[in-house]
Amino acid sequence: MTTHQLDKHRFAMQLSQLSRAWRAELDRRLVGLGLSQARWLVLLHLSRFAAPPTQRELAQSVGVEGPTLARLLDSLEAQGLVSRLAVEEDRRAKKISLRPKAKPLIDQIETISTQLREELFSGIDADDLDCCLRVHAQILCNLERR
Repeated sequence: MTTHQLDKHRFAMQLSQLSRAWRAELDRRLVGLGLSQARWLVLLHLSRFAAPPTQRELAQSVGVEGPTLARLLDSLEAQGLVSRLAVEEDRRAKKISLRPKAKPLIDQIETISTQLREELFSGIDADDLDCCLRVHAQILCNLERR
């Protein structure tokens, strides 16, 4: 294996470890909110839509299958955090909206995740971050072409 091949292998391994460790740390910090990682992730994604998405759009955004999201939405709905509304044009589709009770929770999630991000990016130069963003964007582009 060439040095370049080894570097690509190490990069892939580090990226995987970074993603897993970052989520685990955020999950550890959010445990006091009484939400599983899957639930707070759905709330965050939902909060970033300009208008209530369909269940399908939300599933794509979160990166989960429809049945998995349906179970998560059942529990979030039972907690009074989200609601499902029928789409007039297609009665089978449902739009998902946040309930007022979710807003303070999302604010806490955002505050905690912003603090973690600040800690994790400490000591990282803006030029290095820009380079990393370009590399990740190219990898994502390559993946999308598959």
